Amino acid sequence: MIQSLALARTSEATRESARTPARPSAAPDRPKMRAEALRAHFGKTEVLKGITLPVESTTVTAIIGPSGCGKSTFIRCLNRMHEVVSGARVAGKVLLDLQDIYAPDVDPVRVRRRVGMVFQKPNPFPTMTIRENVLAGLKLNGLRPKDTEELVERALRQVALWDEVKDVLSRSGTSLSGGQQQRLCIARSLALEPEVLLMDEPCSALDPIATARVEELIHELRERYTIVIVTHNMQQAARVADFTAFFYLGELVEYDRTDVIFTRPSEKKTEDYITGRFG
Repeated sequence: MIQSLALARTSEATRESARTPARPSAAPDRPKMRAEALRAHFGKTEVLKGITLPVESTTVTAIIGPSGCGKSTFIRCLNRMHEVVSGARVAGKVLLDLQDIYAPDVDPVRVRRRVGMVFQKPNPFPTMTIRENVLAGLKLNGLRPKDTEELVERALRQVALWDEVKDVLSRSGTSLSGGQQQRLCIARSLALEPEVLLMDEPCSALDPIATARVEELIHELRERYTIVIVTHNMQQAARVADFTAFFYLGELVEYDRTDVIFTRPSEKKTEDYITGRFG
């Protein structure tokens, strides 16, 4: 249980002074992405209230917090998926390599190619084969790679799925187990060669064995990709993430290296959440 984690309580004065989450001293000078004063609405309801948060290059950043705190909305803002919902709107900036992805001259389709998304529930296209599922994103974007077979193999090897499916590529993607389907969906995202991979509760529908496989995959992918993962599982965040951000009621309460968040958080609210006092 998380309660067993040894949390070193800081003084009340330290907590009071840490109103704005500080940039960890070990972080690189230029993050891969950065949200600046990011606000998001569904109609009149404000669900993100001025989030400023870096996403460091080739690391894993976990977003934690109770249900309804804005975690999923935040990552959907990172690749301009929030705006496709009727009545949704965004204010503030999201920088990708210093370019504001919400600038008027930026094509959201190109943003989504650079910033891929893996959803909570595995969603392979049921009418497509395993091979076709891997290539689906490319076709939707009008891309025609020269060697599709090489691309399919490379993407499936990246998610450690090739040896399991290489002889059944013509089967439906939905014929696979839940964990295999989720890795297939990750392969579909990787086939587009994104720079950032967003994962919204990618293991919540999986059994412990499949969850372990996905977590191993995250460790391997961090060498090449920048990853942001939303999770309710505190142990998972502690296992996979380099940095962790704690959201509460649409606000960023605290952001730091994961070991700091889980052993000596600056904010009492963070400590209370991690130790299960609420959430």
